[in-house]
Amino acid sequence: MRILRRGRAALAGAMALAVTVPLAAAAPAEAGTGSVEEVFSRLLVKQVSGKNVDKHLKALQAISDANGGSRAAGTPGYDASRDYVANRLRRAGYKVSLQPIDFVKSWSENSQPVLALESPNQKSYTAGTDFVTFQPSPAGDVTAQVQAVDLTLPPTPAPTSTSGCEAADFAGFVSGRIALIQRGTCPFTTKVQNAKAAGATGIIIFNEGQPGRTDPFPLDIGEWRAGIPMVFASFAVGNELASTPGATVHLKVDSNLVLGTNHNVIAESRRGNPDNVVMIGAHLDSVTEGPGINDNGSGSAAILETALQMSAYPVRNKVRFAFWAAEEIGLLGSDQYVAALSAAERDRIRLYLNFDMVASPNYAYKLYDGDDSDGVGSPAGPPGSAQIEKQLERFFDRRGLGHVGTDFDGRSDYGPFIAVGIPSGGIFTGAEGIKTPEEAALFGGTAGVAYDICYHQACDTITNVNRTALDVNADAIADSVARYAFSLRSIPARTRAAMLSGGFAGSGAAA
Repeated sequence: MRILRRGRAALAGAMALAVTVPLAAAAPAEAGTGSVEEVFSRLLVKQVSGKNVDKHLKALQAISDANGGSRAAGTPGYDASRDYVANRLRRAGYKVSLQPIDFVKSWSENSQPVLALESPNQKSYTAGTDFVTFQPSPAGDVTAQVQAVDLTLPPTPAPTSTSGCEAADFAGFVSGRIALIQRGTCPFTTKVQNAKAAGATGIIIFNEGQPGRTDPFPLDIGEWRAGIPMVFASFAVGNELASTPGATVHLKVDSNLVLGTNHNVIAESRRGNPDNVVMIGAHLDSVTEGPGINDNGSGSAAILETALQMSAYPVRNKVRFAFWAAEEIGLLGSDQYVAALSAAERDRIRLYLNFDMVASPNYAYKLYDGDDSDGVGSPAGPPGSAQIEKQLERFFDRRGLGHVGTDFDGRSDYGPFIAVGIPSGGIFTGAEGIKTPEEAALFGGTAGVAYDICYHQACDTITNVNRTALDVNADAIADSVARYAFSLRSIPARTRAAMLSGGFAGSGAAA
């Protein structure tokens, strides 16, 4: 890593301070100006410039241009993006690994699916009208008794069903049966994963039953790892099966499922306590429609430049940077990463910071609502998430910049971490949502227009980035990463109970 002479001198001074000030010394929750984390955070903020972050964005744009206009999972553009990031991190001295991630390369059906009641009566349901296959369901042919899972019948006036959302819903489930699950308030993938863990040999999810939520419709939930056939049925079908004691059904899906492999890029500092891991992540892939320079070249470039500039820092805690594959097709990179961690490895990750879209052209500074003070959508994150939000708020407050909360809605890579109780936080500048007049007054820009009018489109290019937001958020990222790299005093120790009560239902397509 190259450091300018002034940067070398500042780093040398900061490292001298690190020697003279015990890193584990007690300090108040609000660190003083002379604390080690304060010194290094100010230094890193100076070193991480928007200009250098922009150089990485231009490199990602060039990669996209050379590879058909996309950096999506399964494309040469993604592989080149992966190599660009990994090579620079290796040269900076990080321990870099490439974690293989499976994704659906192609899926098709050879013949129509089958769903038929076999006993106590016989009745065949019509594919396309009464039910559809959940793409990308694996092939499977099973005849077994149906078992209802925590249904709400009759349905409530508004969607409230939590059928299959928690492992406890499957208490008493008989392994080998077909799970009958109602659509509701958590992602379909959560229901599927819980059903598989309970020993289901097939899955029927039926629509919840309110007006507008009665019929089946085709959708790709991005989940195939359960390895069992799964269909989405109408409310009428589900209600009928639920009210038929001892119902046995024949469920068949005749499909071709071909998997591909991409890689997460994981880079870890050589220094730092391995029992206290500070993790920072951003997804590296784009959608197939475009180069994905704001979504999410912006987050990837910002954390890459942060990693490069702090590579020589004598960090107290192990720092791990993750560049996720296949986020755009179901959070697959982060989900498979977390799923592969042992309980002990999860326990070592003290917090996770996520940066997805940090330079939207009609931006707002949105901080993930770790304490649920906004009272919108999902509950508070695991203990420690509130403190992460407060730390980010302090950065913007010190600069006299406004900020608002944004819900932990499960649309980015923090989801799998929250699901296992790891405190999380981060910054988001908005996607296809519409900027409010109040936000326009606070941040500038145009009310009544999307934060990013090129969201998931071919026009998400290097011209689709707000440099002011990019520069400010790169500084905010550097500030938080440096602080947590040297001190975790504000993050509460995790207990097993806390890790099991993160309050987040999971990732994937929303139900």
